[in-house]
Amino acid sequence: MAESMQRGNCTCCEQSLACRPAYLIDGAYRCLRCTLRYWPLLRRSAQTALVVGTLLVVINQGMVLLKGTLLMALLWEIPLTYAVPFCVATWGALSNNRR
Repeated sequence: MAESMQRGNCTCCEQSLACRPAYLIDGAYRCLRCTLRYWPLLRRSAQTALVVGTLLVVINQGMVLLKGTLLMALLWEIPLTYAVPFCVATWGALSNNRR
């Protein structure tokens, strides 16, 4: 592992990190593709999306859901409400770990 860091390669896929952004995750340098496939990062982002997304759905769509009237617009609004915090949490993790 230390050998691939010295060469400037991703510790997962061994691609060169010379012209690519590198992310330091758990002491190992990874390329963007390998970082986005790192399960602990995705799990944290999903947990954040679940909590924040649920709060936003309750705040923004709570009355409509309590009335029981399911509008067609909610079929795309609710998934987007969960997708935005997932993307923000993932972006934040990437920004904090970029080297």
